Amino acid sequence: MEADRGIIKNADYFSQPVLFHGLRFGRITPTDIDGVIDFKNKLFIFIETKHGINTELQTGQRLALERIATAIQSDTKEAIVFFTWHDFTGEIDLANTIISKYYYRNKWHYPKLNNIKLIDAINGMLIKLNIII
Repeated sequence: MEADRGIIKNADYFSQPVLFHGLRFGRITPTDIDGVIDFKNKLFIFIETKHGINTELQTGQRLALERIATAIQSDTKEAIVFFTWHDFTGEIDLANTIISKYYYRNKWHYPKLNNIKLIDAINGMLIKLNIII
C-alpha cells in the first residue's frame, strides 16, 4: 500500500545491529549508508547523518561515498551525497536533519545558508535538474 512507503514495517528487525567485524580485509571493513534515493535513473542521492553538529564522516565512509557518487556521475546522471547532522534523541526524522556539507560533481560544498533541511535540499536539486516526480 502506498501509505506504508517509508514506514518501518518490523521494528524488532530494524533495531537489530548489523555487525561488520567478520568482514575485515586488512584495514577495509564495510560501511553503511543511511539513505539512498534513485530519481528516475537521473539523480542519485546518498545520505549519511550523524548526531551532533560537529561530527565528521570517518575517512573510509567518506571515500566510499565519494567514489560511488563519482562513478555514477555522467552526462546523463547526477549523484550527490548529503552529509547531515541532527540532535534527535529518539527516532531520527531524516527529512528534517540539517545539511553539514554535500558532495557534488567531485567536490565537497558547504551550504550558503545555515540550517538547510535535507528535504529542502533534495527538493532544490529536483527543481534545479527539472526532475518532475
